[in-house]
Amino acid sequence: MSTLRFHAIKETLNRKPLHIEENERRSAIFGSNVFNEATMRQYLTKVAYKSVMDAIQNGTKIERVVADHISTGMKEWAISKGATHYTHWFQPLTGATAEKHDAFFETIGDGLAIEKFGGDQLVQQEPDASSFPNGGIRNTFEARGYTAWDPTSPAFIYGTTLCIPTVFVAYTGEALDYKTPLLRALQAVDNAAVAVCKYFDKNVKKVNASLGWEQEYFLIDSALAASRPDIVLTGRTMLGHSPAKGQQLDDHYFGSIPSRALAYMRDLETECMLLGIPVKTRHNEVAPNQFELAPIYDEANLAVDHNSLLMDVMDKVADRHNFKVLFHEKPFAGVNGSGKHNNWSLSTDTGVNLLGPGKTPMSNLQFLTFFINTIKAVNDNEELLRAAIASASNDHRLGANEAPPAIISVFIGSQLTSVLNELENVTTGKLSPEEKTDLKLNVVGKIPDVLLDNTDRNRTSPFAFTGNKFEFRAVGSKANCASAMTVLNAIVAKQLIDFKAEVDMLIEKKDMKKDDAVFNVLREYIKKSKNILFEGNGYGDAWHKEAKKRGLSNNKTTPEALKAKVSKKAISLFEDLGIMNKIESEARYEIEMEEYVLRIQIEGRVLGDIARNHIVPTAVKYQNVLIENVKGLKEIYGTGFKKHAKEQMVLIEEISEHIESINSNVTKLINARKTANTISDIEKKALDYCHKVKPIFDDIRYHCDKLELLVDDELWPLTKYRELLFTK
Repeated sequence: MSTLRFHAIKETLNRKPLHIEENERRSAIFGSNVFNEATMRQYLTKVAYKSVMDAIQNGTKIERVVADHISTGMKEWAISKGATHYTHWFQPLTGATAEKHDAFFETIGDGLAIEKFGGDQLVQQEPDASSFPNGGIRNTFEARGYTAWDPTSPAFIYGTTLCIPTVFVAYTGEALDYKTPLLRALQAVDNAAVAVCKYFDKNVKKVNASLGWEQEYFLIDSALAASRPDIVLTGRTMLGHSPAKGQQLDDHYFGSIPSRALAYMRDLETECMLLGIPVKTRHNEVAPNQFELAPIYDEANLAVDHNSLLMDVMDKVADRHNFKVLFHEKPFAGVNGSGKHNNWSLSTDTGVNLLGPGKTPMSNLQFLTFFINTIKAVNDNEELLRAAIASASNDHRLGANEAPPAIISVFIGSQLTSVLNELENVTTGKLSPEEKTDLKLNVVGKIPDVLLDNTDRNRTSPFAFTGNKFEFRAVGSKANCASAMTVLNAIVAKQLIDFKAEVDMLIEKKDMKKDDAVFNVLREYIKKSKNILFEGNGYGDAWHKEAKKRGLSNNKTTPEALKAKVSKKAISLFEDLGIMNKIESEARYEIEMEEYVLRIQIEGRVLGDIARNHIVPTAVKYQNVLIENVKGLKEIYGTGFKKHAKEQMVLIEEISEHIESINSNVTKLINARKTANTISDIEKKALDYCHKVKPIFDDIRYHCDKLELLVDDELWPLTKYRELLFTK
């Protein structure tokens, strides 16, 4: 066994779980480090408090004079909690969060200093915009960009730093982050949904999109992870043979949580409580050493911030427990990868979940309005929704018989399918003004109050209705939820706007009653959206053939999927809703294509290095041992040695063949990369990396994994899957 591997395993086996007490009530510490409503009441003046609440609830602007009062209160609170610094906390297009810390400190002359934090520092700062991905919006010599306070997401203290959630925009105004388009999309769906809600309840003034994410992840001992160059540099194993036992016994799923992992979870949950992240659920997932954490639902913007913060906190807490958290969608071959299911719904300020059936036919009609419009939105924009969850890492997971396929479809269950079929066939032809609403409402009234358990769940569906919400199951575990939520809320907003226009037209020009008009439009939408509805097994070949007949896209790779983001339809959608202009859309496409190229490029370099500098020398060393053994047998047996060295000779030849294949494929990989790097067009370059560079990975891996089964375990340089996945 290699020295590094030996010491990594020895160190891991000597680990003892940290003793974490779980005796303090969660409710007592929840939000203790958050500048929330209760804290604001204590530290802000009435005017300042009202200004912040108006900004949160109504989107009104906070005046700079008032911002000075807010910053003073925020500073006093932060210092009382031990904070020494502040930062604008934002989410650039790197996929990670970003922060630059400044001290509450300023000199005032005569060797004196004060703690200072004014309204200007709260509202706006100027980080370097050129060093973050910008898709050509900024030149490298044009560094100016701005972070601006988002009062709808409360400030929080992490460690000794006051963190202020902000948007990040270029000097010229274009968004350079995930949050800005999300906020615009949420505003768009709010406006559109409120307008439609007025058909049913004139008192509705605001509609919030809610999000409940489910974060899957792997926990690997940090020493074992550090012994694998591929995990360190790419977040996943580039090679490694499957162990004799994987997940085939299903004994890890929902099993007793290992003591070290449980200690980590307890510590993590305490940190989450302090930060106001409402985590509630923890359990073992399907694969060995895979786990899941899920919160109570939040307003979508806050939920996205919480998830981004959570992933950072998970890494830091893991360090204390000598763990490495793997968020990669497919860190190990042969066992399940990880996703981040996004549970989405719309709720009014009057307390109604618009995707929850009510107790009366009329509230059911409201439910059906938002339910059917959501289905129609997905039907009309399935390629864009697929693009929203595209990444090099998620490509490994989608359609891999463990996660939803790359084909976007909607699962609603047999009961709701029956309801929609009945609604569609209530009458033939278009409804006339004379037709009675009672007929339709009698059908609508058949929807039961609780749909949660009236249909089974479909794990193969990318977008499934689960009782009072839609679950977007295809989002990757590494992803920032904002990307998927921006697209989903945008397409639903657009659909609701179109719906209202059609209903109003029937009311005004056809002199239809409101309920007749609503029903008539919904009935047409049911007909037009049938292609996207699918109740069966999304893993099967039959569905792929059927989806093709229906005209649904099947963009299996990121370069193919991302094209939808810069289609005329998508650019028009985002521009019309004020979410992103053409420059911003095209910039994001460039950034994501470039990231895809760089990810595959890095993986190729890492794999080539491990194969040639770790695997091949080890195989040669073992081959030399076998050769010496054969020589010894020849000395003993003379010309008859072949009979006794037969197996060794076969093994020597097998090893030689694998070494030769590895070396030739690594050379092939290097040349393919060089060719791809000469391509200036980012789309063509990404496709080249996808179709000509990446496939060589599998060939190299195959031969390396075969050598793992042939070479003496004492010599093998890399920590094996059985050690990574089963060492507690």
